[in-house]
Amino acid sequence: MNIETFVQAFAEQFDEVPAVSFTPKTLFKENDEWSSMTALSVIAMVDENYGVRLTGDDVRKSSTVEDIYNIVLSKTNA
Repeated sequence: MNIETFVQAFAEQFDEVPAVSFTPKTLFKENDEWSSMTALSVIAMVDENYGVRLTGDDVRKSSTVEDIYNIVLSKTNA
């Protein structure tokens, strides 16, 4: 797993925002499209693509896409 691929998969959970506008440092909750449904989509994507179970608390504690990536990385290496 690399961060570029993760950012791309993360960006695909947003319908209205171009994927190219996402970087590891993107503050995803500041996006107008961010909602509880988007959070669920991200959780489902992580489970499906990486076999990792993110919790709502993991998402709440995160600010950037990189924060989510680091949580997924830590759970894959646990």
